[in-house]
Amino acid sequence: MSNHQHEIPLPSEIAARMPSRHKGSVELRRSQANIPQADQYLLDTRDKADFTHTDPWRVLRIQSEFVEGFGTLAELGPAVSVFGSARTRPGTKHYDIAEQIGRRLVEKNFAVITGGGPGSMEAANKGASEAGGLSVGLGIELPFEQGLNDWVDLGINFRYFFARKTMFVKYAQGFIVLPGGLGTMDELFEAMVLVQTQKVTSFPIVLVGSAFWGPLIEWVRGTLLEEGMIAEVDLDLVRVVDTAEDAVDGILEGLLHSRGRPSESIVDV
Repeated sequence: MSNHQHEIPLPSEIAARMPSRHKGSVELRRSQANIPQADQYLLDTRDKADFTHTDPWRVLRIQSEFVEGFGTLAELGPAVSVFGSARTRPGTKHYDIAEQIGRRLVEKNFAVITGGGPGSMEAANKGASEAGGLSVGLGIELPFEQGLNDWVDLGINFRYFFARKTMFVKYAQGFIVLPGGLGTMDELFEAMVLVQTQKVTSFPIVLVGSAFWGPLIEWVRGTLLEEGMIAEVDLDLVRVVDTAEDAVDGILEGLLHSRGRPSESIVDV
């Protein structure tokens, strides 16, 4: 057999190299994958005529995403949303912990909700699926979308971030947040604001990885608190742990002790 035969890419390899992303339930490839995102259309500033001709109709599409999400997840049962970086590699510490978290949540009778992507999200979905629980993925239209990971049992693809974010909170009893980037930070601080303002109650937030989250917590304490931007009680919005076992225990303890928590802070929103 000639060695040159091994240089011919397999069909799966060719597919993996093609630009590909989802637009709602539609999958786009090659040149079609380069069209603007739905969120981009919505948020870009345009002239008044364009607004009156397109945005009112776009409300119906937004409405359909909420209806689809509510209808699909209405009977989900107790669940926890797990966040973390899409760049986390299999075999790394954070990936392994995320997988253990997915498994332990199922053992405590929770479904597991993630963003449905690779990395820590994939790991949590894998742990939940292999443990025989319900593994949920809420995907989003992005410029370089990879689609839902293979361990998602129940998946929904969204066009709009705000519709997707609603599902993460509405159908979860708490958040477990692994190390991640801007998207992870966005979900974390939004959840903290929702708890702080009592938009959601009895909603524990657990951060996994003291070495990663420690400097952020110190900044919150040393800057936000010292400058009077938050109240002392707001430091209790999250707890930091280092193991999968402690992360799941943190959710359980938070659900027991945080019901009816009063807020002492004045919120600048």
